[in-house]
Amino acid sequence: MVRRVFSIVPEGKPAHDEPRLPPDSTAAGAGATTLSSLPPLSLYVHVPWCVRKCPYCDFNSHEAKGTVPEEQYLAALRADLEQALPLIWGRQVVSIFIGGGTPSLLSASAVDQMLAMFRAYLNLWPQAEITMEANPGTVEAARFKEYASSGINRISLGIQSFNDSALQALGRIHDARQACAAIDIAQNAVQRVNLDIMFALPRQTVDACAQDLRQAMSFQTEHLSLYHLTLEPNTVFAKFPPPVPDDDTGAAMQEMIAEATQEAGWERYEVSAYAKPGARCRHNVNYWEFGDYLGIGPGAHGKLSFHDRIVRQARLKNPQAWMDKAVRMDGSHLAQNSQVMPDELPFEFMLNALRLKHGVPASSFTERTGLSLMAIMPALDRAVAKGLLSPDPGRLQATEHGWRFLNDLLSEFLD
Repeated sequence: MVRRVFSIVPEGKPAHDEPRLPPDSTAAGAGATTLSSLPPLSLYVHVPWCVRKCPYCDFNSHEAKGTVPEEQYLAALRADLEQALPLIWGRQVVSIFIGGGTPSLLSASAVDQMLAMFRAYLNLWPQAEITMEANPGTVEAARFKEYASSGINRISLGIQSFNDSALQALGRIHDARQACAAIDIAQNAVQRVNLDIMFALPRQTVDACAQDLRQAMSFQTEHLSLYHLTLEPNTVFAKFPPPVPDDDTGAAMQEMIAEATQEAGWERYEVSAYAKPGARCRHNVNYWEFGDYLGIGPGAHGKLSFHDRIVRQARLKNPQAWMDKAVRMDGSHLAQNSQVMPDELPFEFMLNALRLKHGVPASSFTERTGLSLMAIMPALDRAVAKGLLSPDPGRLQATEHGWRFLNDLLSEFLD
């Protein structure tokens, strides 16, 4: 039996938004955070509206009542960004991820204005990866071409399944035919395309999962994100649980996926991420390597490092409240703005870094947290002794067993 790894979130969402173990760890002890250099910086932009809320979705998405208020949203987004600029002044932005919700509900003009704003305000790396999430039910060929002309160079499509019955069970607004058409449209608009696919769906068999995977791989996109369906709290599925496969069947699906993708040329470089050579999602890798990200838009989370502290931020979740308060320019649009305490950093760092198949250099722990590796040496020794962590002193990397039982490994950094 395979234990699932915390909760898996769709591509582009910060790991901080995932359910976390109780934050009462004292693994690192007391002490100040001192960073000798700052990590790479990404930008996450949240577009909160969707056509219909999916029963499994626990993200900050809201059904659009009529047309999306683009003008008001863009004005608030500009105000949100302007208030954040002093925190990131002079730093280069290496990637942008526009997530939701359903960002592809935005008009081509709105996306063009948004990206023009970012170029005007930010020190944007010329080769920055700029991803936009899209759902097949909102895809239009002409609009996608215009998105690309404005600067979108990577599209992440929420396909979830190619089985119409499964899509209906998931509450999706598209069918298999629209899914295939959307992939074709995206591939003609940009070179870099990711497909989000779910498995362990209601009543799904291993054979049905394999069929979904074969169809997803047949398009030869550069990246696949393959997620185990989870029944998250405060969702329709949590209140009315559907008949999902048992743990053993889910494990069989996971093993089949790992073998089939490897044979077909995709590298599983993270728990749920599979890439062709050179096609890793740079934005997500920055999350997992404990880089920084500014999050703007309703409900967006951010992590920003300074030489003497690391700060977490979150915006108000309600779209209207966020839009009304962001333009006041008084910080009232923030729901959270707090320092991450040193004793929280080891778990926060490991929660991200150990999701990567090959882990991270041991030196990056000190570089990204400002803490000595000695602060977590007892936890490292325990994890190595249990066969969960590689004994290589120069690398923080889960063993095959540790990656399979990642919850157990991560728990070591809460003791």
